[in-house]
Amino acid sequence: MTDTIAGALAGLADAPAAANPTELSEEFIASHIAIYRHLHAHPELSSNETNTAAFIQARLRELGVDSFVSGGTGVVAVLENGEGPVVAFRADTDGLPILEQTGLDYASTDTGTLPNGDTAPVMHGCGHDTHITAALGAVQLLLERRDSWAGTVVFVFQPAEETAAGAKAMIDDGLWEKAPRPSVVLAQHVGPLPEDVVFISEGSMAMLADSWRVTVHGRQAHGSSPEQSIDPIVQASSMVLRLQTIVSRELSPRTPAVVTVGTFHAGLKENIIPASAEFTLNVRTPDETTREQVLSAIRRIVSAEAAASGAPEPTIEPINSFPRLYNDPEHTLAVSAALEAEFGAGRVLNEKMGMGSEDAGWLGDAIGVPVVFWGFGCLPLAELASGEMPAANHSPFFRPNARSAVVTGARAAMAGLLHYVGTGR
Repeated sequence: MTDTIAGALAGLADAPAAANPTELSEEFIASHIAIYRHLHAHPELSSNETNTAAFIQARLRELGVDSFVSGGTGVVAVLENGEGPVVAFRADTDGLPILEQTGLDYASTDTGTLPNGDTAPVMHGCGHDTHITAALGAVQLLLERRDSWAGTVVFVFQPAEETAAGAKAMIDDGLWEKAPRPSVVLAQHVGPLPEDVVFISEGSMAMLADSWRVTVHGRQAHGSSPEQSIDPIVQASSMVLRLQTIVSRELSPRTPAVVTVGTFHAGLKENIIPASAEFTLNVRTPDETTREQVLSAIRRIVSAEAAASGAPEPTIEPINSFPRLYNDPEHTLAVSAALEAEFGAGRVLNEKMGMGSEDAGWLGDAIGVPVVFWGFGCLPLAELASGEMPAANHSPFFRPNARSAVVTGARAAMAGLLHYVGTGR
């Protein structure tokens, strides 16, 4: 069990209850559990969230809310309620190429098409289904409780967070020319924490991230005649091993960074030395200076290993790049207080996202407004009582409790929004 979860559990025993939490009816909870279960059973891959977008728009129409499409498969809804602040609330919508193994009766059996044309199983393994549900819940609650707030809320249902393409696609499609410009952008993310627990921290909330595809070139030959080849598999293997020294030997032990080789492909037959090999990298760094240092080191190592083999220069292609996610300190402290008022003292943890990355920061940075991002828990205490670490995001076994996720997500969303637009603020 992580220190974060263990600390949350230890603190909950003596934590006082919230004085005035958002009240949710059983009818509301049941209807949104049904929404969550549907979304969970029917995930779609990044930039292919066509059915998800249609479902969101259909639900908004049921509530009497107009919406428009942005960034291909993104959806935007604007709620206006008189004079007051303009606030944006973002919920990401894409799933992951994971074969779900939760055993849930609403587990996904859907498939999707990867960028290379391959068919893959799809799962909401990062919990974006809970984000959509919480945002739709907040829409309904704001409509039902118009006397409790004033202003404008822009709901941004954003595609392709997992590929860092969605926020940028919506911005490039004129999001902030078509929708009212907010004074702040809010967003949240589910994690394997206890229900009614949130985590938030000022400053850098998540890591910068970069993914690259490296193609290593060689000379093909028969496996019995290696002297006639330039073996790309040996080259690439040396690169993979040497890349692991960047973090351990070129960065200070106090600098958090990760260099991961996630895929490695080469050859079609055991007795043929192929002409090329390919691997993909994922890099996490805390700031622009470290990012540049690590990416430069990768280029140096890849080039040097090829030169050592007498091979052509490898081809490096960027796959995606995640921006910073910076929580404005002043706004974060204020939202933290609102979350503590909603959930009670001891249930708001001063924690970052670890080595995770997010593209929500682009939505605020693009127009120069502050961003506040937090996480929320989705597991009943009974499921954590054993002390075993629950499956985390991106695991095929990640399974938020439907009720816990719906209730905590909706309450956290409302607490953040009402801090800005609530009439009692």
